[in-house]
Amino acid sequence: MNNMLKRVDQFLGLIEDWSLFIAVTAALLSAMANVVLRKTTSISLYWSDEVVRKVIFFTTYMGCSAAVRKRALIRIDALPQIVRTLKKPLTMVSHAAMLVFAFFMMRYGWTMTVSARNDPFARTATLQIPEWYFYALLPLLGFMLLLRVTLLLIEDWGGPAG
Repeated sequence: MNNMLKRVDQFLGLIEDWSLFIAVTAALLSAMANVVLRKTTSISLYWSDEVVRKVIFFTTYMGCSAAVRKRALIRIDALPQIVRTLKKPLTMVSHAAMLVFAFFMMRYGWTMTVSARNDPFARTATLQIPEWYFYALLPLLGFMLLLRVTLLLIEDWGGPAG
């Protein structure tokens, strides 16, 4: 069982790391190309700002999953440092809150995806890409977040996995 959990963790880490790398690289290159072209010529990449906005949208939620993996989410940790016996229960409360967030992302992300899919006019402003492609990321990333938090719960509840 631990071997399977470790492989799931590695697979999710691979998806997180490479998708974040590729997305941020694409945004950086399009923004830099736009600035260079605007300053050196009269050409402007009208779609560059839209690409950067969509990458920020993606990296926000994918980064949340990566932050859970590295236990780097923002939280108040003064109380567990003062009263050591509260560390495990408060960690479990934090995990429960993240599970609720993941369920909301999946539920409302699916609702938004279906709504945008049924609206033929829901397209991005400049590139005219159907918006439902971007909304479809929400339930997918919510599921990844759910898997990540579940892996941490198993690790915290039963000791280190691996």
